[in-house]
Amino acid sequence: MKTIALYSIKGGVGKTAAAVNLSFLAASRSSPTLICDLDPQGASSFYFRITASRRYNSEKFLKGSQKITKNIKATDYEHLDLLPSDLSYRNLDIELSEGKKPKKRLTRTLEGLEDEYDYLFLDCPPNLTLLSESVFRASDIILVPVIPTTLSLRTFNQLFDFFRDNDLDTSRITGFFSMEEKKKSMHRQIADEFRSNPAMLKQTIPYSSDIEKMGLTRAPLNATNPNSPAAKAYRKLWEEVKEVLRAEKR
Repeated sequence: MKTIALYSIKGGVGKTAAAVNLSFLAASRSSPTLICDLDPQGASSFYFRITASRRYNSEKFLKGSQKITKNIKATDYEHLDLLPSDLSYRNLDIELSEGKKPKKRLTRTLEGLEDEYDYLFLDCPPNLTLLSESVFRASDIILVPVIPTTLSLRTFNQLFDFFRDNDLDTSRITGFFSMEEKKKSMHRQIADEFRSNPAMLKQTIPYSSDIEKMGLTRAPLNATNPNSPAAKAYRKLWEEVKEVLRAEKR
């Protein structure tokens, strides 16, 4: 099983839209796929029209094993399941800090899922927290959406600094430009300048009203409008991500 974390220090960069669309594309090739919504806002859960059981909470999530598997729910799409978020996830950092080896806790929590799924997508909340550190250690790739702006690039570089300062493997960080507006000269300039950066994928995701409409359709874009430019961009992005995963094996 390959674990792909959709993560950004900065919010509002298209992280959840990417998690929803890429997980759908992974599952569409008959590969059993799970998307785990770690954000207490529950945006991925909302897109897939799924809510957590009333008895499910962050404490049960951290216990892992059967507490997780019994709360995984099927989406409307074949081979794609979701572990929904709960508002109690806002306490995950506190609960992690009270346990032993908190930075490795998520890895232990997710044990056993590799027998069921080929891909695991983690839709992560923004900011650098103890949960983030646990995600970094549990993931094969930290996939980071970056808006082509100075501040967004700054947070991307801050993530590299954090990895270096904490002896984490920076090669796991893979960025891609998100919400790109080619009409804006700054977006074009920054995207062109950083396209050759080995940590950045070549495919960009455009700023698109079709992506915004996912909030109305509550479905992956490739399920509702596969011929749209944004849907095609997500398909090309997923092909690049798979190449990174294949390179990791060698």
